[in-house]
Amino acid sequence: MDGDPEIPRRARTKSAPPVWKDPSFRRSVALFRAFMREQDDPEGCYSLLARDAADQVEAYGGVEGRTVVDVGGGGGYFTAEFRRRGAHAYLFEPDVRELGAKPDGSAVVADGYLLPLADGVADVTFSSNVLEHVADPQTFLSELVRVTRPDGLIYVSFTNWLSPWGGHEWAPWHYLGAERARARYHRRTGKPAKHTLGENLFAVHIGPTLRQVRARDDVTVVSARSRYWPILASAVTRAPGLREFATWNLLLILRRCPP
Repeated sequence: MDGDPEIPRRARTKSAPPVWKDPSFRRSVALFRAFMREQDDPEGCYSLLARDAADQVEAYGGVEGRTVVDVGGGGGYFTAEFRRRGAHAYLFEPDVRELGAKPDGSAVVADGYLLPLADGVADVTFSSNVLEHVADPQTFLSELVRVTRPDGLIYVSFTNWLSPWGGHEWAPWHYLGAERARARYHRRTGKPAKHTLGENLFAVHIGPTLRQVRARDDVTVVSARSRYWPILASAVTRAPGLREFATWNLLLILRRCPP
């Protein structure tokens, strides 16, 4: 398991969602299939992803009764899943358009660079696929660390630029250049791409991110792994060069150091 704890299996009922070993081929295939149906079934896709992510967090301790801060959680699927598990979960989203047609009534519209929270209020600070959308990832990470209590957990995942999905909706053509990829998307779909490199999508890489995080004195790296890879999920992140293409999506589990 590359040093990562296995996701615990919760007791199943007839209506309970499936729980997969992580990592495993079955889990990866299920998540990939859900991702491919994202446009047609966003509810199914993101609800499944939220359950999987909450399982990953709970591999390091239960969330019941804990305070979870979801930064950049968009439609609130992750917040809702943490609440379902008994957490006091709060959504902070900078773009009101991302809240969806039925926004969480308690959601706070706030910039991840400057969260309206006191220091150390969160037991878990959670950020799924946000880092590649901020111009200054290190300042964003610092803010996540600031609002996390000592010994608290920080969950951060992002799609790195050289991943096959690095260009988001215009991937994998981003390998031929961002503007060319965006133009192709427009020609193919008849609508402009949602993401523009340098505006709301940024080229974040695995190697520099790992070096910067490991150099910090306010967190320890508990795990650095591919979020979706079915085997050798941690090993792939230790292969310079290869990791920039093969990781697909880097998941960092960090723990806030005591003062």
